[in-house]
Amino acid sequence: MHLQQDAAATVFDVTEEDFDAAVVARSQQTPVLVDIGADWCAPCRVLGPLLERLARGYGGAFLLANVDADENMRIAGRHKVRGFPTVIAYSRGVEIDRFHSAQTEGFLRKFIDGVIERHGAGD
Repeated sequence: MHLQQDAAATVFDVTEEDFDAAVVARSQQTPVLVDIGADWCAPCRVLGPLLERLARGYGGAFLLANVDADENMRIAGRHKVRGFPTVIAYSRGVEIDRFHSAQTEGFLRKFIDGVIERHGAGD
């Protein structure tokens, strides 16, 4: 998995090598949701496409970084991930919220709206 070269990409893949630049640094400007999952994880295969659709639908109000946990175990370890999928919200360089497991679209919209609001408020 590699970060897409288009800096404006709303949905992109990250690895251990580019995590800090792709997620932490970019979250200074725009909130970034980090979706940590695995190909073998059924709930991940449900949540991933829904998050991607929402990211594109929100028109850049937040970014979505996909992490393949099998290829990037240090990212999962660094974030003390206990199960997949885990979605972690970054704003202004730090984690501000997270959730585990597949969720409904209503839950996701509420979570995303809260992250965007907190980012705008400087939290």
